Amino acid sequence: MPELPDVTIYVEALQRVAAGQRLERTRLASPFVLRTVDPPLTETHGKSVREVRRLGKRIVFRLEGDLFLLVHLMIAGRFHWKQAGAKIPGKVGLAAFDFPHATLLLTEAGTKKHASLHMVRGEEGLEPFDPGGVEPLEADFRSFQEALTREAHTLKRALTDPRLFSGIGNAYSDEILHRARLSPVKLTSKLNEDETAHLYEATRTVLAEWIERLRAETGNGFPEKVTAFHEGMAVHGRYGQPCPVCGSPVQRIVHAENESNYCATCQTEGRLLADRALSRLFRSDWPKTLEELEKLRQR
Repeated sequence: MPELPDVTIYVEALQRVAAGQRLERTRLASPFVLRTVDPPLTETHGKSVREVRRLGKRIVFRLEGDLFLLVHLMIAGRFHWKQAGAKIPGKVGLAAFDFPHATLLLTEAGTKKHASLHMVRGEEGLEPFDPGGVEPLEADFRSFQEALTREAHTLKRALTDPRLFSGIGNAYSDEILHRARLSPVKLTSKLNEDETAHLYEATRTVLAEWIERLRAETGNGFPEKVTAFHEGMAVHGRYGQPCPVCGSPVQRIVHAENESNYCATCQTEGRLLADRALSRLFRSDWPKTLEELEKLRQR
């Protein structure tokens, strides 16, 4: 799922190519992507895009006439900037936004379609779509600390809760926790002041670094390779590969469709965190350390 750095790059590119342009029409290939009926989508036709901005993980187009289009890409939704009148792809195409000199395509890979398009009128119409989390790159330390400790969660859960922090998901929470050298399952109530400070700095540094990195990769073009698994990430999506800091194999915890990646040496003092599926398989033989895991693999 595109998160704060990736959505920021999308917003910057869309602001560059679409702001000031007239949206001539919107074509829907999948009626299910549109989740609102009032105001009607046809009301956008002929309206100019005044601004493109981010709201959590949503991308918001502000049009003249106090109209707003909100797009949530979810896991597999992507934008593509194509020639005017471009055909909507058959299997993955959801919608097309036609401008005088180009077309913005909205696609979603996979059989499950979760991406959504909402249309509202007025700034007040945006309020139901704002979960209320603090902006991690704008919050001062105390605001960050207050959000982190507002509810009793693990660090992984807290960072990815949109009611607490805006725009952070599965991928960048892994990277942030690795940078802070903190366990994903450590409870927010158990952090001391120094650990919270390290997490605050790691959050800001990791997000800022990836925004700059993605900006450099995109340049003046349009981001076409948006993915949750970026080359150069420390632990996310790198299960079994060496940690770039200590060389230990990256570990993971799998729960439903979510996966947490971490380095046991850097983050958990060498202890392996119990993976539900493997714990059921190994039962009492579940290894507690990297050394025990290696012995188990050699049996």
